[in-house]
Formats: sequence, structure tokens, C-alpha cells
Amino acid sequence: MTDLDLPALGLGTSQNDDPEECAETVQTALDLGYRHVDTAQMYDNEAAVGEGIRRADVDREDVVVATKVHPDNLAYDDAKRTARESLDRLGLESVDLLYVHWPTSAYDPEETLRAMDELREEGVCDHVGLSNFTPDLLDEARELLESPVVAHQVECHPLFPQRELREYAVEHDHTLVGYSPLGRGEALDDPLLTEIAEKHDTSTAAVCLAWAFAQEALVPIPKATGDHVRANFEAQRLELDDEDLDRIAEYDVTERLIDPDSAAWNQ
Repeated sequence: MTDLDLPALGLGTSQNDDPEECAETVQTALDLGYRHVDTAQMYDNEAAVGEGIRRADVDREDVVVATKVHPDNLAYDDAKRTARESLDRLGLESVDLLYVHWPTSAYDPEETLRAMDELREEGVCDHVGLSNFTPDLLDEARELLESPVVAHQVECHPLFPQRELREYAVEHDHTLVGYSPLGRGEALDDPLLTEIAEKHDTSTAAVCLAWAFAQEALVPIPKATGDHVRANFEAQRLELDDEDLDRIAEYDVTERLIDPDSAAWNQ
């Protein structure tokens, strides 16, 4: 087993690009008990995330901080340079987890992954992750990397459960980190999920997260601001029963919501 212990819930920060709101959200989340914060070069908020970490009454070593190298920066020299620029923006000496964000644009398996290995060796990151890969690309990356792949981040929610990639994560001993675990809001109006929420006298968002908590090797990272930060954290108290989980597993709705033409699965 890898030595990166990802908490059951993380804070996503995609689209949270207002500096003060982002910093306040990160601080609030950490003070509530979150211990995993996810950002990316693409999100244009690394500086604000770093500010929120500094403001929080939490020791840096207790927080898993993850960022991702922009697809346009995945050439060897650019990856090496911009990963350090991410540290400067975050105000950190290292990140716990550094991802290849999308295997597109400047991604070159041998050169990009060599850069990731070297960044880990040089202490820029403690661990290497991948994001938005297909099983075939995961196989290739695992062969090329000297570093273990500790996390693979993809869209994952009850309406797009990523069964194959969850099974792959279990088989190859890494965590599947699920972004958009509420289905970008689409899941919140789903009839089945709403029915299960009513049964438990809770919100549909809590049901989506409780589904994720019940899966092996899956960690959701919902993005949120304001009261939703606390509500998502409190969803950890909800436990779905076997009937609920079976009904979701048998559901025939499969909807990928984040699907750029350049994505690896569209090639």
C-alpha cells in the first residue's frame, strides 16, 4: 500500500477563482475538519488556496495538498518549471500530490512522466497522480513511471459511477479521486437519488457523497462555498443501506458531464 493516506473527503476548488472567496473557503473547510485540498494550475487559484491554508488553524503537515500540471505545460522543461511556479503561488515547500491533469495537448508519456519522477525525487512533490486517463493510458504510465501512481482523478458520481476505473484502482492499489461527485448539480434532481434522500430525511447531495464513501478506494472532492462546505462535510454521517446501494448500482442512467473533444476517451 502507498504511504499517502487520503482522507475520505476532499475539497475541490475548480472554478473558485475569486481570491478572497477561495481563501476563505479553504480556511473554513480546514477549520471544519477537511484535510485534503485540491487545486490545479488550470484553476488559476493556487495563490488563494495557499492563503487559505496559511489562515487556517491547522498544521501544514496535517493537510494533503494536491495540484495539477496544466495540459499545455506537460512538455518536460515546462512541467519541471511550472510545478515549481505552483509551489511559489501556493507558498509551500512541496505538495503532497502532483497530478498530470489531462493526457492531452503537450502530454508526451516518456518525457512528461520522466519530469514527474524527477519532481518527486527533487522534493517538489511527495507523490505522483494522474487525472482523466483511460485504462490503456494508465497501463502505459505505470510502466514508464518509477514513482507509484497513488491517485487517479476522474469525474465520478452515482450517474457516472466509473466501475471499470474503480476496479482498476483497487487492483493496482491507488485511490480513485472523484471530481464532480454531485454530477455538476445534475444528480440533485435525479428521481432515484431524490427518493433515497427523502427516505433518509437528507439532501440528494448527501446521498451522492454517501454513495462515494461506501465505495472501495473512492474519495470524492466536491467543490463548494458557503454553507455547502459544512453540509458536504456532515454528509460523512450518512450511511446508505444495502438496498440503497443496490438500487444505485442497478440504475441504468450513465451520464458523463465533462467531456471535452480532446479527452483521451474520445480519441
